[in-house]
Parts: sequence; structure tokens; C-alpha cells
Amino acid sequence: MTTSAPPGLARFNAADRPDAAALLYEVCASRAWGAAVAAGRPYRHVDALLGASDAAMAGLTDGDLAEAMAGHPPIGRPKPGDATSAREQSGVGEESRAELLELNLAYQERHGQVFLICATGRTGEEMLTALRERIGNDTATEREIVRAELGKINRIRLTRLVTAEAAEGER
Repeated sequence: MTTSAPPGLARFNAADRPDAAALLYEVCASRAWGAAVAAGRPYRHVDALLGASDAAMAGLTDGDLAEAMAGHPPIGRPKPGDATSAREQSGVGEESRAELLELNLAYQERHGQVFLICATGRTGEEMLTALRERIGNDTATEREIVRAELGKINRIRLTRLVTAEAAEGER
């Protein structure tokens, strides 16, 4: 458990509402999630922030989840100029990209949403395997898997926000 608060967390806690909302929107496109996380400030340590994120994720409605997912490009096609999606999808090689896009379209037809997975640290082949396994799930099961995957993504992005920000400010 993390007990010391990095300087980036102190800056996040001190940010005015519009700035905090903008920072949180970069982490997750759900306004309900962002409002819930912002309302819990100040956070004494990163673990408290991550716990608040988890609690907010658990409380999202189907509509809130759809809003959050709208902020994620399809696996295999990061948003042009978006360093975050490029970094998170860096494990996708050219050999996997076409099949990922093809299966993502089939997944989208079946479930009405893009395939979402926490791509950080995963290879293209690992993501393809997960997509092949999950495409046959019922939509309710997928919704809960997506909620868990979004939670993982949010934790990674929040941690980066409150720890990497300190390093950037020291340059």
C-alpha cells in the first residue's frame, strides 16, 4: 500500500474544478466517473484515489459505460496524434493489426460496442486471443468485463497522472 503522496497528487487535489475535470476526462471519458472521483478530493495517497476510481467505476450505468468507451479507439487503430492510445497499444504489431480490426468489427456487430481491453503490457497476439474468446460472450457478460477492463485502464492512467506529472514539473 502506498503511503506517501507524490507531488502530482497534491497538484491534482489543489486543481480547480474545471482543471480537475479536464484531467479526469483524459483518464476516462465518463463524466459521471470524473465527477465522482473529483468529489472525493483531497486524496491523502494514491491508493485512496485508486479506490475512489474503482468505486466510481462500479457505480456507472450502462449509459455511463458507453460514454467512457467512446473515448477509446479500436484496438489496432490508435487515435492519430494521441500519445496515450499509441503507448497503450504499442504491443500491436503490423502482423496482428488487420485481424484485430476485422474481429473488432465482428465484435462490434455482436455487442454494439468496440472491443475494449487493457492493452498496456499485452502483445497483439494476447489481445487477439482475448478477442477470440470474448466475442462469443453474451452482451451482459461483456459489459461487466468491459467495466473491469476500464477500471484497470483508469488505474494505470491515474497513477501516471499523479506520478508522471511530478517528473514533468521538475524538468
